Amino acid sequence: MFETILMFVLAYLLGSLVPGYWLGKYVYHKDIRNEGSGNIGTTNAFRILGPVPGSIVLLLDMFKGTLAGLLPLFFHSSINPMLVGLAAILGHTFSIWIGFKGGKAVATSAGVLLAYNPTFFFMVWGVFLLILSLSSMVSVASMIGFSFATIMSIFYYHDPILAIVAVALTAFVFYRHRNNLNRIIHGQESTIPFGWYYYRHHKN
Repeated sequence: MFETILMFVLAYLLGSLVPGYWLGKYVYHKDIRNEGSGNIGTTNAFRILGPVPGSIVLLLDMFKGTLAGLLPLFFHSSINPMLVGLAAILGHTFSIWIGFKGGKAVATSAGVLLAYNPTFFFMVWGVFLLILSLSSMVSVASMIGFSFATIMSIFYYHDPILAIVAVALTAFVFYRHRNNLNRIIHGQESTIPFGWYYYRHHKN
């Protein structure tokens, strides 16, 4: 029982690490919570700090999710990695380091999925990149990517825990993107300089 509790606590603490905030504050002397979208995740890091630090934030946010998902392996536990990874996702969203606030947990969730099943991860990642290349909107790619993961979890992978976590995370991601949905509906959502939609509207 102690090892199980320790595993979940470690997963939460891993998830609560905020590389986007720390990189911005201590290296670039910017608080990304006060600029752009105010989010501490990859997209805002790209927007405020640039592509290189944004890529670093992406990798670190994914890595902490993967590391948390591997904790059952390290502890020789039979607990489903998705459950332990869920603690890391909660840590990212409600980080102890920044007043129990945080990001939208897209990259950290992807990292947990990588630990759970690399093949499934690359399938979801492929869908994410495809939608991103068409829409130029990370929010759209994230919501569709999570929706695809949920559909696959329910109809292809026979793991009820995976399916339940996927449904919960997809609902959570849509909730966290509720403002983005409103901007998408009104044609006001921010785009990144990548993909068909962006170049179609900036070709001049």
